[in-house]
Amino acid sequence: MRQYEIRWANLPLPIGARPMLLLTRTSASAYLTRVLAAEITTQVRGISQEVQLGVRDGLPRPCAAKLDNVHLVSLRAIGDFIAILRPQRVIEVKRALGHALAWPELMGL
Repeated sequence: MRQYEIRWANLPLPIGARPMLLLTRTSASAYLTRVLAAEITTQVRGISQEVQLGVRDGLPRPCAAKLDNVHLVSLRAIGDFIAILRPQRVIEVKRALGHALAWPELMGL
């Protein structure tokens, strides 16, 4: 597993199975039992705390990674690989996380 991959995850109900954007650094996933991941949903709000994704990002339809809705997810719950973000999208993720956490240092990337 690598940072900025999109993978299926089986989360507890009521969330259930959904794509998740992995945020934990790649080197840490070898020894952690849980990783930090952002939910991806088709409910796109167009706010600064989300990154809009779609077909060019390996997903079947328009959706958004919600950086104001992150979870610690057990590695056992992480499933199949969907895609990995392009470098420009990684910058957008950092900016959205800066907005979600009110970190001005990341907001203006």
